[in-house]
Amino acid sequence: MLGTGRLRVDVVSDTHGYLSDELLEELRGCDYIVHAGDICSRSDLTTLEGIAPVRLCLGNNDYPYEYGPNIAREARFSLGGVRFQVVHHREQVRPKTADVCVFGHTHRPVLEYAENGTLLMNPGSPTSPRSKQGPTIGRLFIRGAHVEMPEIVELPMSEEDKARAWWWAF
Repeated sequence: MLGTGRLRVDVVSDTHGYLSDELLEELRGCDYIVHAGDICSRSDLTTLEGIAPVRLCLGNNDYPYEYGPNIAREARFSLGGVRFQVVHHREQVRPKTADVCVFGHTHRPVLEYAENGTLLMNPGSPTSPRSKQGPTIGRLFIRGAHVEMPEIVELPMSEEDKARAWWWAF
């Protein structure tokens, strides 16, 4: 927790077995990492857990046996008094049941609010982006059971990342 009494929650999705140095550097200092599926690597989960506690759901390219019996297609939990729902596909989002709904799959960032005020966030993808924004993650701060300053953070793109992702933006 930050000295200001806030929790910093970094949100990622669709890493697909690759954690760039730029991503790992950006995650440093967060209090929690939320991953919306398609992590595709048990060792990547271990790497992320070395930075901060991780809450995640399975994506369409993940298999339960790789991550243990407690990881499912949907994750529900509270952080700092804020209720989260984390799923891989937007169609599974239930805004009336959470304060923050996180989803992934499209590799395109989304930051908007449902009619009831629930924050809807797709962090995009930090390693395989499909938007002109390039690699992205989500970030939000929680203070006093309220979400403050949700944002999409654009990451620098290394030459290796450009070679991996050049065609996604079309």
